[in-house]
Amino acid sequence: MNEDKPKILIVDDEGFNINLLNALLKTDYKIMVAASGEQALKGVATGKPDLILLDIMMPGMDGYEVLRRLKADAATQTIPVIFVTAMGDAADETRGFDLGAVDYITKPFNRSVVKARVRTHMHLKRKNDLLEKMASIDALTEIPNRRAFDEMREREWKRSRRAGLTISIAMLDVDMFKHYNDSYGHGAGDECLARVARALSNCLRRPADFVARCGGEEFAVILPETDNTGAMHVGELLRTAIAGLEIPHTHSRVAPHVTISVGIATAVPMSATTAEMLIEAADKMLYEAKKSGRNNVKGTQI
Repeated sequence: MNEDKPKILIVDDEGFNINLLNALLKTDYKIMVAASGEQALKGVATGKPDLILLDIMMPGMDGYEVLRRLKADAATQTIPVIFVTAMGDAADETRGFDLGAVDYITKPFNRSVVKARVRTHMHLKRKNDLLEKMASIDALTEIPNRRAFDEMREREWKRSRRAGLTISIAMLDVDMFKHYNDSYGHGAGDECLARVARALSNCLRRPADFVARCGGEEFAVILPETDNTGAMHVGELLRTAIAGLEIPHTHSRVAPHVTISVGIATAVPMSATTAEMLIEAADKMLYEAKKSGRNNVKGTQI
C-alpha cells in the first residue's frame, strides 16, 4: 500500500526537523529525506517525489540554489516546492516565489498548517498532472497526440545526441482512408483509427518506444537506440499487425482490408543534422512507400 501513497521529499540539515515532519506526514504519504542540497537533487533524480519540503538555510547548497536547479531541468520543473524556513522577511519570501516556490511553511511548525498546506498542494498537483496528461492524449484513439510526439522527439533526439546513439522514426498512413470514410461513414472511420492505434501500441514492446497519432490517418513511432535494420523490422511488424486486423475495405485499390504504408528514417544525431531533418526523411520514405503501391515499408539512413 505504501507504494500507492504520494511521495514527499523532506530536505533539512537538522534531524529534529526531519523527524518532526516525518511524524506529521508519514501516515498519508511516503516520505523521502535528504540532509543537504546535493542529496536532495540526487533523491529527486532517483525517487521522483510528488512534492518537496525544502529548507532554505543549509550549509553548502542552500534551498534557493536547489530550487533554481530543479526549475532549470524539464524533468523536475513541475514538482511543487514548499519552502520550510525560520526566515519571515517579506523580501525572502518574494525571492522564493520568484524562483518558483508554491508556498512557505515557517518554523516553529504549526502541525495543522503543515498538513493543510501539504494536502492543498498535493491536490493541486494531481489536478495539474491530469490536465497535462489530457493535453497530451488524442481523444479518439487514446494514444499520445502530436504535441506529445513533438516533445518526445526533441527529448529523445537530444538524449541520442549526447550519448552518440542511433534513433529511428517511422511515419505511417492508413492507406486510402478517405475512401474508407466515404464508403463506411465517419463513425466507422473513427473506430477503424482506434483499432489501428491499439494494434500499433501492442506491437511496441520496449518501454522507450513511442507511438502517437499526428492527425487524421497519420501516425508516428519513435524508436530510440534502433538502427535502420531494426527499425525496418519493426515497420514490417506494424504493417503486418494492421493487415492482420482484417478490417474490411472493399473500396481500397490496395487490398480488401485496411492497410498502412510506412516510411522510416534513421540517424546518429550530429551537429549537421536536426530532428526536423529526420522527420522530413521519414516523410519522404512514406511517400516512396505510397508511390510503390502502398502497404509496404521503405527506409533510409541520413
